[in-house]
Amino acid sequence: MLTDATIDLTPAVQRLPENLLLAALPESERALLLAQCETVRVQAGQLLYEAGQAPACVFFPLDTLVSLLAVADGRSTLEVGVVGCEGMLGAAVLHAGRPLPLRAVVQRSGCLLRVESGRFGQLYRQMPVLQQALHLYTEALLAQVIQIAVCSRFHMLEARLARVLLMTRDRLHTQKFHLTHEFLAQMLGVRRVGVTKAACALQDKQLIGYSRGNIEILDAAGLEQVACRCYGLVRAASAVAC
Repeated sequence: MLTDATIDLTPAVQRLPENLLLAALPESERALLLAQCETVRVQAGQLLYEAGQAPACVFFPLDTLVSLLAVADGRSTLEVGVVGCEGMLGAAVLHAGRPLPLRAVVQRSGCLLRVESGRFGQLYRQMPVLQQALHLYTEALLAQVIQIAVCSRFHMLEARLARVLLMTRDRLHTQKFHLTHEFLAQMLGVRRVGVTKAACALQDKQLIGYSRGNIEILDAAGLEQVACRCYGLVRAASAVAC
């Protein structure tokens, strides 16, 4: 869980709005919200909130990436969504603090903005543009969750891995990033040996380079051809532009 030791003391209001939801707000709403935020540095693998838990805070990712994991039997996981600088986490607190059914785990180290849930709820009711933006984003996130759940049930692992890598590329705006076999196995809901086989297949086709968790997309167009059509559907629903 997050600790005070991870807080960057630079006031959020002094930073550029790197999060697209915040950047889209009128200056008056954005300044009011940022004044209540603190900038937090998080590490890969860090837990933001657990499934079934009403989060104490709402999070706006800046340059980090967060996986939303469905949890079975308290142990097995499957990624059903990913949130980057295009969105936010913890919107369910707007509905009487209802516990979230998903685990939120940092996929890539970086920074996010954090605001206490109760305070965010108060501000939300004063901000009509934020209300509209979050309504549209929540619809897009739900479409993403549904499509990825369908993908996980019906599509081959190699195509699913290609989708995950492309979605990560889109949000980080880089062809190179770090994802361990263990984390990919948690995301895809498979054993590590399955990830190894799928990654090797993509390497053999010279679509990616993969070594010790360091991934480089060598042929983005070819990787898109291998990925199932869910990638295009999720991309369209999310309208990722960060």
